[in-house]
Amino acid sequence: MEHEVKSSYWPAPHRIVMALIAAALITYIAISMRWEWLPGYTEQIAQGLWRTLWLLALSVLFGFLLAIPLGLVQVTGPRPLSALALGFCTLIRGTPLLLQLWLLYFGLGSIFPTIPEIRDSFLWPYLRQAWPYALLTLTLSFAAYEGEVMRGAFAGVPKGELEAARAYGMSPWQVLRRIWLPRAIHRALPTLGGEVILQLKATPLVATITVIDIYGVVSRIRQDTFLTYEPLLLLALIYMILAGILTLIFKHFENRLPVR
Repeated sequence: MEHEVKSSYWPAPHRIVMALIAAALITYIAISMRWEWLPGYTEQIAQGLWRTLWLLALSVLFGFLLAIPLGLVQVTGPRPLSALALGFCTLIRGTPLLLQLWLLYFGLGSIFPTIPEIRDSFLWPYLRQAWPYALLTLTLSFAAYEGEVMRGAFAGVPKGELEAARAYGMSPWQVLRRIWLPRAIHRALPTLGGEVILQLKATPLVATITVIDIYGVVSRIRQDTFLTYEPLLLLALIYMILAGILTLIFKHFENRLPVR
């Protein structure tokens, strides 16, 4: 028994081999390629990484808060609101994210300056910048995809649990807050982790509207240094590390949640 417990701490042989191959590849890349430019761009890389992280965090937070009512109303009705929610999710999911980003930035961004009430308001210093349109686009995209996930999660909660809560004397709000929503989030959590990683990989599109995230910084480095592979390999490593951290975070929460 003790031997089985101790052996469980060791990773599988194929994982050890893959880790050794990855370590050898990283060592080869670090030795054989040119990295003398890296210290001069450390500050810009840090700023771009920070911009990527807060765009990801805010768009996921706001998008998930919007996805809850989008999913719930498709299950509970009324039909007009359910149809609107379904139409919104279908429209966003059926069109490219880059197209949505350009429509908001070049569309609304060109209309707002022509409206004196907006130019004279406290919002104008923000609306004249590109990041609000990037954040809005990413938020709406995440809300549409996660709204469909939450629809399935709400519909998948056993009706017996909801009926038992009502029989216990809970109000509709208490049933939603204490039973229905927590159980739906529990069911949606594995999918939510994958959606967040996809959202991370969608953030480079904001560089097309002059929001300089980590991808935008690496693009400038390529232009300045005339190097191709080294900056892109660094970018790939950064995204892999971020995706790995997100995977571990969601695995941690999945393991902490009870199965029943």
